[in-house]
Amino acid sequence: MNGARKRLAIYNFGLHVAPYDSPRVEGFRLREGPNFDAAAGAHGFVARSGYAGEAGPESWGTQVFPRFIEGSGFSSAPSSLSLWTDIESLMAFSYGGVHAEALRGARNWNVKQSWPPLVLWWVEPEHIPEWREGVERLEYLHDVGSSPLAFTFKQPFAEDGSETLIDRDAVRRIAVLNAESQKDLLVHVAGLPV
Repeated sequence: MNGARKRLAIYNFGLHVAPYDSPRVEGFRLREGPNFDAAAGAHGFVARSGYAGEAGPESWGTQVFPRFIEGSGFSSAPSSLSLWTDIESLMAFSYGGVHAEALRGARNWNVKQSWPPLVLWWVEPEHIPEWREGVERLEYLHDVGSSPLAFTFKQPFAEDGSETLIDRDAVRRIAVLNAESQKDLLVHVAGLPV
């Protein structure tokens, strides 16, 4: 390794209360594009996987889903896979601005989960995680709990595998930077139906 820092991977997974094209999840559907745009412009964002057959970034392998989809009646579900420079940048994006606005409406579009909604893990600088890796990490987190292999914002681990604390001051500073670049997007999504 040439001294480059590891990157933080995040995979999330949920189930909608109705099919993707249903009026019941229209609020989610209308916010999906603006959220991808907000992420792409967010401090610390590296890249995200696209979805096979859709315009945008290339899919990082074949999209698969965790066992929690079984019995739901769905063959696919909302999920994302992306890379970030650090946990503070990811947290600032996740719980601020455009994405936070979407999180407030999530209970209207998604079923209550009995599994972790997301999983974080560190990857080598040149590694691009595939969907299967995200699924495996999420299931591991559910089954075993938080560890350097699979963790959450509530119980974070550093690149070296040690337990760590999130720098909340850095999160706030980054959130302010993101808010400035997301102003127009935030105005747009605030006017969308839930």
